[in-house]
Amino acid sequence: MKSQVKTSFTKQVFDRPRSLLDARLHYCPGCHHGTIHRIIAECIDRLELREKTIGVAPVGCAVLMYDYMDMDVVEAPHGRAPALATGIKRALPDRFVYTYQGDGDLASIGAAEIVHAANRGENISVVFVNNTTYGMTGGQMAPTTLLGQKTSTSPYGRDFRSEGYPIRIAEMLAGLEGTAYSARVTVSTPAHIRKAREAVRTAFEMQLNGMGFSIVEVLSTCPTNWGMKPLDAQKRVLGEMAEYFPLGVYKERKQADFA
Repeated sequence: MKSQVKTSFTKQVFDRPRSLLDARLHYCPGCHHGTIHRIIAECIDRLELREKTIGVAPVGCAVLMYDYMDMDVVEAPHGRAPALATGIKRALPDRFVYTYQGDGDLASIGAAEIVHAANRGENISVVFVNNTTYGMTGGQMAPTTLLGQKTSTSPYGRDFRSEGYPIRIAEMLAGLEGTAYSARVTVSTPAHIRKAREAVRTAFEMQLNGMGFSIVEVLSTCPTNWGMKPLDAQKRVLGEMAEYFPLGVYKERKQADFA
């Protein structure tokens, strides 16, 4: 009887991006920050930008992004990431500069900073993580908190008569002349992750082509402050959140328009 020899071959099809450090993430189970970090790292690797990249970290849950990104990262005061990024980009125009901000950081205390950076057409890229709450500081109501949503500072649910309406950042900034690209995505499913990666890459390419300000808003979970299980939080993103904050590209400047 002939001996049978089984030979198996494996092909690696998935690996950690070079721009992402081999470190355990501190984020809560079900949080999307880790997935968004990976998307950013993949795009930086694909565009071969790691050695010329400077990230700007905010105050909030994402402040420790510099523990995970294998690149230069500067920490900004609360809400001031666009101003700091503007200064870096103007002083070092050959560097690739991006900010990574949450909704409490960008849409509240940093609202003026982001609006005027976009309006000036600063050639920087912004990744905006919208989880409708202040994640790190106790789950307070944010400018993006949905109507009826209960938080530590809106225990009966957000009421438009006293707290106003949730701000749609992607649409608002798309209306400014200096904005080259504005899109809203999520990372709740593999298909959404692919679209989010494409949007981030497009935003980064806008900066590389000198087109002006670009922003990608990412609808994200916050299971801890929402008081939800991770799977239920995923459903909320694709349901309630996406209904009020529709996914899509709101502005994309073409080279011909810019010229």
